[in-house]
Amino acid sequence: MPVPKFLYFDLGKVIVDFDVDVMCRQMGAAANISPELVFTTLFDTRLQERYESGEIDGRQFYEAFCTQANCRPDYDALELAGSDIFTLNVGILPVIAQLRAAGYRLGVLSNTCQSHWEHCLRRFRILHDLFSVHALSYRIRAAKPAPAIFRAAAELAGVQAREIFYTDDNAGHIAGAKAIGFDAVQYTSTPELVAELRNRGITFNY
Repeated sequence: MPVPKFLYFDLGKVIVDFDVDVMCRQMGAAANISPELVFTTLFDTRLQERYESGEIDGRQFYEAFCTQANCRPDYDALELAGSDIFTLNVGILPVIAQLRAAGYRLGVLSNTCQSHWEHCLRRFRILHDLFSVHALSYRIRAAKPAPAIFRAAAELAGVQAREIFYTDDNAGHIAGAKAIGFDAVQYTSTPELVAELRNRGITFNY
């Protein structure tokens, strides 16, 4: 198979890890409501999904959250509580760094919201330093596995879909990427990812 011209990585559960339970506990503490009510408000009503797809912005998310949960916490405190949930996947960092050092073009392709992305940008310099393209659902206004986000990602990368390698932990997202022509593999571990990259003729120091 041809060597990919562009490599896209998912953010959550690939570059970084995150914990929804921590998010619900922290937001509950900030709003003085239960973690269970936070979860229901975010996910049973599709509020988080609407935020990540760009249907609503941060202020609209806040107002909807307050209305649905019958609370009114400090805006900044709630935003931080909902965003300070990420840790780096340290095992993949040397792979990303060496791919970049070898001259490969890298991008992030993620379903994420503005507050989560901006928090990660502030906290993790690699997102600035190692990835030249950020294909984000809230900016594109389409979320994986919809074809629109993958088409937009290919356009942002400036290459054909078939020239892109993509890894994501979600099997449904992998299927969506393959459907429009990406060479996509599910992320299960860093050693397996390295093997997949080498099978495609990608050479780097690792």
